[in-house]
Amino acid sequence: MTDVHLSNHDQMGDCLQGLRVVDLTRNLPGPFATRLLADLGADVLKIEPKQGDPARVFGELFAALNHGKTTEKYDFHDPKAIEAIKAHLKEADVMLDSFRPGVLAEMGLDAKTLHAINPKLVMVSITGYGVADNYAKKGAYSIDGSQVNHDWANKAGHDINFMAMSGVLDQLRTAQGEQAMPNIQFADLAGGSDTAVIALLAAVFAAQRTGRGRHIAISMTHSLYNHMIMPKVTGKLINSFSGNGLNDTLMPQNDFLGGALPCYRLYQTADHRYMAVGSLELKFWQGLCEVLELPALKAIHWQLGIMPNRLESQTAINIIAEKFASQTLEHWQRVFAATDVCVTPVLSLHEAKAHPLFACQDEHHATSGWQQVN
Repeated sequence: MTDVHLSNHDQMGDCLQGLRVVDLTRNLPGPFATRLLADLGADVLKIEPKQGDPARVFGELFAALNHGKTTEKYDFHDPKAIEAIKAHLKEADVMLDSFRPGVLAEMGLDAKTLHAINPKLVMVSITGYGVADNYAKKGAYSIDGSQVNHDWANKAGHDINFMAMSGVLDQLRTAQGEQAMPNIQFADLAGGSDTAVIALLAAVFAAQRTGRGRHIAISMTHSLYNHMIMPKVTGKLINSFSGNGLNDTLMPQNDFLGGALPCYRLYQTADHRYMAVGSLELKFWQGLCEVLELPALKAIHWQLGIMPNRLESQTAINIIAEKFASQTLEHWQRVFAATDVCVTPVLSLHEAKAHPLFACQDEHHATSGWQQVN
């Protein structure tokens, strides 16, 4: 029998034991990245300025991000403090920072200086827009041999700005085409924290083999842009169905997975809640039609050649919308509880916290995204 350990953060807490991390970051992206490393067993030293991490004012947020880390505070303008930080970095495997490009050099913590005292050190700088040639010698930053030249490297920004510039924010629209304002920090967490962890673990693995560290700049904006795999190609696909050629300009709510398909969209219930229908494959769609007692719609599916531009497809959307609107969310939850057709309720945060799916939470309402299976 498969044994699945459901304990929260201790199940893989030995994976990064011995990894020494010095964390100069603040606010959300960097501290969440080092929180993930700590959950996997890394020894994290959080170094804050004398005034502390700005996230401290949020109380529970700071605790959720930084519990279990050793914390020290220094005056970053004091040469003695910089020497103390260097002493920590001499023994460290990884250093993370979230300063604008050029600040590390001003502090005396640039790659040349640090690699002279610790050649294996992996340095990870989480930035908003990446780095460009105007912050180093000509040709220092390149992609496939081409110089990176833009004037955004030193601009200030937050999650909403990085989402906006990457094109991701424009993809978040209502069914009516109105711009949505997200309450989840996709740029900070996916573009910053997760990307930083992937890059630094890869660099540490390389350093263990070669004895050489490196300095990596994470661009939250570029990472988000890289995540838009589907929108970059599906717009052309949908337009080709509609006879609009290969133009990839398409409103997100009309894209392949943005609401154009009857089998993959949100449907409002009688109490103005929503059910999420993800019956993308034919077998799930036909199962959905059976549950809803709408057998006539079984053949109206993209895998059978009924594309979003067809009248049958729009008719199916209207019929299913009317069906879901006839009952409450609670009713549909009961109906679909015993089915396997990729239909789920849209839960509030309060409902998700109380759901059995998230029974294994720590005191910070955190659950790891991994489970060890023996």
